[in-house]
Amino acid sequence: MYYEPNVMKYEETDIPEIDAGDVLVKVSVALTCGTDLKTFKRGHPVVVQKLPMILGHEFAGIAEKVGAKVTKFKKGMRVVAANSAPCNECFYCKRGRQNICEHLNENIISGAYAEYIRVPEHIVRQNMYEIPSHLSFRDAALLEPLACVVHGASIANIGLGDTVAIIGSGPIGLLLLQLVKRSGSCRIVVTDLSQKRLETAKALGADFTVKAETEEQIRKVRELTEGRGADVVIEAVGQPKTWEAAIDMTRKAGTTVLFGGAPAGTKFSIDTRRFHYEELTIKGVFHHTPLYVEKALGLLKCGAINTKAIITHEMPLKGVVEALKLMETGEANKVAIIPP
Repeated sequence: MYYEPNVMKYEETDIPEIDAGDVLVKVSVALTCGTDLKTFKRGHPVVVQKLPMILGHEFAGIAEKVGAKVTKFKKGMRVVAANSAPCNECFYCKRGRQNICEHLNENIISGAYAEYIRVPEHIVRQNMYEIPSHLSFRDAALLEPLACVVHGASIANIGLGDTVAIIGSGPIGLLLLQLVKRSGSCRIVVTDLSQKRLETAKALGADFTVKAETEEQIRKVRELTEGRGADVVIEAVGQPKTWEAAIDMTRKAGTTVLFGGAPAGTKFSIDTRRFHYEELTIKGVFHHTPLYVEKALGLLKCGAINTKAIITHEMPLKGVVEALKLMETGEANKVAIIPP
């Protein structure tokens, strides 16, 4: 139970009640997430709706109780769900931008760091799936972050033979790397401060890795591209300085995708001459849609994602705080949390 930044307590609480369109899921695996870490350390403008609350939104488990109106799922079924679903009626949903639905804040769920979680009707209808028998709970729980990554990779418009640079080789960077590798990119450059993570990136198919603290990453990327810069650069860290670095290592008429969410209220600078005269394309990317959730499940089903490189540790529910700290130090990528 999360009370305030840096205060989380292991305690008993009521099992959630469900309505006729809901499903109560007994959590088999919940995964730690960078968003949960940020929330634990400093709060979050979207995740934190009221306090105290239970964090955790990447999960898979067994349908424990099914509402009277639910027809797609039965008690005992192995299921996985995303953490939100769009209203499909607001201004943005009608324009195909379901990821920024006007009702997103109220439609996001949390609470997977527990024995049970309630999945509300709007998610049950659109973003909940049965897990096939060959897919483990642990791997299925990657559905939500992978859906976000599918979104990011899709809007990057990576072409055959492109050179792609990815800043950050944490869980999101490593998932992006795997999708970019399948997109037809000719060369992939990954930068990070952690040598351990860079070694993982190399094992997953990065053509070049750059230790950000010892090598000037902008210079290195330009050096690898005959001075031009990468065709596509994806920032997966979430800091203004790395946003700026991403733009600086993008070639003329190239695309920069700002995937990592920077702290609210921070700003970044851009050279207006470059932006205008070099026709840069800069894209922000956030969240997922039902289409990207469906595509992510397809990738997991066919074994297209190396999940072992992403989920590196396993701990009991009592160890959530320790698990988040392992992520913070870079010792772990994602930790599988196992309820009792």
